[in-house]
Amino acid sequence: MEQKTKTRISRAQLCEEIKPGPSSIIIFGASGDLTFRKLIPSIYTLFKKNLLPEEFFLLGIARTKYTDEEYRENIKSRLLEEKEDLFIVDKFLEKIFYLSGYYNDDSLYTNLKNRLNLLDNIFKTNQNYLFYLSTPPNVYLEIIKRLGNFELTVEKEGSYSRIIIEKPFGRDLKTSQEIDKELHKYLNESQIYRIDHYLGKETVQNIMMLRFANIVFEPIWNYKYIDNVQITVAETLGVEHRAGYFEQAGLLRDMFQNHMMQLLTLVAMEPPASLEDRSVRDEKNKLLKSIRSYDKKDIDKYFVRAQYKEGFLNGEEVSAYRSEKNVNPNSNIETFVAGKFNIDNWRWSGVPFYLRAGKRLKRRVTEIAIIFKEVPHSIFAKNNLDLEQNILILNIQPDEGFSLKIQAKQPGSKLCLNTLSMDFNYNDFFKFKGPDAYERLLLDAMVGDQTLFVRSDAMDVSWKLFTPLLEKWEEQKDKGLLFYPAGSWGPIESFKLLEKDQRQWRNLELNQEGEEIRADKVF
Repeated sequence: MEQKTKTRISRAQLCEEIKPGPSSIIIFGASGDLTFRKLIPSIYTLFKKNLLPEEFFLLGIARTKYTDEEYRENIKSRLLEEKEDLFIVDKFLEKIFYLSGYYNDDSLYTNLKNRLNLLDNIFKTNQNYLFYLSTPPNVYLEIIKRLGNFELTVEKEGSYSRIIIEKPFGRDLKTSQEIDKELHKYLNESQIYRIDHYLGKETVQNIMMLRFANIVFEPIWNYKYIDNVQITVAETLGVEHRAGYFEQAGLLRDMFQNHMMQLLTLVAMEPPASLEDRSVRDEKNKLLKSIRSYDKKDIDKYFVRAQYKEGFLNGEEVSAYRSEKNVNPNSNIETFVAGKFNIDNWRWSGVPFYLRAGKRLKRRVTEIAIIFKEVPHSIFAKNNLDLEQNILILNIQPDEGFSLKIQAKQPGSKLCLNTLSMDFNYNDFFKFKGPDAYERLLLDAMVGDQTLFVRSDAMDVSWKLFTPLLEKWEEQKDKGLLFYPAGSWGPIESFKLLEKDQRQWRNLELNQEGEEIRADKVF
């Protein structure tokens, strides 16, 4: 009997990117900041890397009146500022086109349909359309409705029509469900790509690889060995040019409901049956459903909300949030949130997850710290040695990588112990910069891989969790809103949140050499 041999795929083959077939990208909001700052550079980089098909074009749509040539010149000047190769830039611009109009005007969509037919014939893109809504959320439904009415969301045999939607996906559970209901009038869930750019980061994707490709972690990845998990997303910047958006959203909507919940699910989810998008997203959704919900009356026990006031950052004086341009001088919008989450399942029973995020904090850092329990019996107790807990730190930004802190003997007496940090840095090891998050996500959307995008049911569960908080804070207005100096690690109350559990936030102080220094409390 002939024995079948298993075909092995080489590591080189696994590392090769999948090049999409004939594709077109249509960006609504094509004259906006996100398009020029992130989308165009990412699409250009894909073009430069030869990861876009020859059968490709990009059509920008916005209210600003540009001709094709004017729009191309705008893009060209920005790319050449980054010292890009003029020849490659010019070849890229040959695939760029522009259409101006108002999103609530039917004539725009008549012109769009005609333009797409023309460009499709020229570039042989097989009517494969990827629409990107880089617009304010309040016009999403306007655009989706008209795309549907003009049959631009209809998938013909052998072609696709997909839509990428930027966060926030609604303002609360009700508005999220309204948008979702409208979306599904014209699109199947398989056509909807809710983008969370955090999921496109290499180090975020590495969480799954680290967990599920290494047997060493699985036996200890549970309540028996892990004491608590801390997720920190700290920014030194204020609201900058986003004040108009931030005044409507606040930090809970901007960070917790999407980015931070995605990080939490990757750390805490069960192993998926495979890496197929449905399998991965099923497990993430199960985890979200396991997070304990909050009664309004108990919210203040689990959450701290605050807003930055004037302070000093890197030796320079910075203004308070209420003094920022386009911010209401009496604003009660939060710029800092810290919270405690409990997961009611077997693996995480009794393990608290502490999450905090804020603007104008002391240092820019995004990290996940898995803090292990103390040794059950210390043979060094008689010598009054205080052993630090082992910590696995997943660094998302700015120093992408991970490190494991363990106790080890250093040269000296028999009992000379110190904390040893075993560090891995992406840039140092691989010697090249990985793809930008938007590159990864745009490429995935073109090939039809939804793994790194947010599914409808997960979004629903997340909003159910956070809507009671939003409602209570809206009712309270200024009551309960705390303040912290810019350049600090947030309000003292966020430290007290952990002190109630006899725990503390992981140290995030650095010395001049960039090494961590001891500081049990940093305000």
